Amino acid sequence: MLKKLLIVAHQPSANTQSMANACLAGAMAAEVPNVKLSLVTPLECSPEQVLEADAVIILTTENLGYMAGATKDWFDRVYYPVLEIKQGLPFALVIRAGLDGTGTKRAIASICTGLHWNLEQPVLVCKGQWQPEFKPQCFEIGQYMAAGLDLGIV
Repeated sequence: MLKKLLIVAHQPSANTQSMANACLAGAMAAEVPNVKLSLVTPLECSPEQVLEADAVIILTTENLGYMAGATKDWFDRVYYPVLEIKQGLPFALVIRAGLDGTGTKRAIASICTGLHWNLEQPVLVCKGQWQPEFKPQCFEIGQYMAAGLDLGIV
C-alpha cells in the first residue's frame, strides 16, 4: 500500500532551502518505493494534501521568537479541515532558530497537541549561526520518517 510523507517547509533562504532538500534527500535515501514524497511550502500546502498524508515533516524558521508567519498561516488553514480526520498523524519538527527556538517549539507543540498529532522524533532545533551539521541532521529526520512510515513504526 502506498503511503505519503509530506514535507511542509518554510524556506526563505538558501540555508533553509538546503535543510528542506536534506529532509527530502534523507527520505529518498531510505529507498522505500511504497512511500510517495512531497515537498511543499506552507503557502502552497492545502488541507487536502494533509488529508492525503500518512506523516508530515514540518520545517519552519523562528521569527521574532515564534514560528514563521507562513507556517502559522498554514496551521490556520488546515487546522479545522483536518482536525477530526487526521488525529494520530505522525509528525516531525525542524526549527531553524536564530535564538533558541523555545517560543516556536512551544507554539507548534500546542497546535499539534490540539490536532492530536504524534511527535515521532525529538524536535530538531538548529540554532545560532549556520552550522554545516544542520543538513545531515535534517537528512536523518527525513530518512527516519520515510523508513519508519514504510515499516509501519511511524
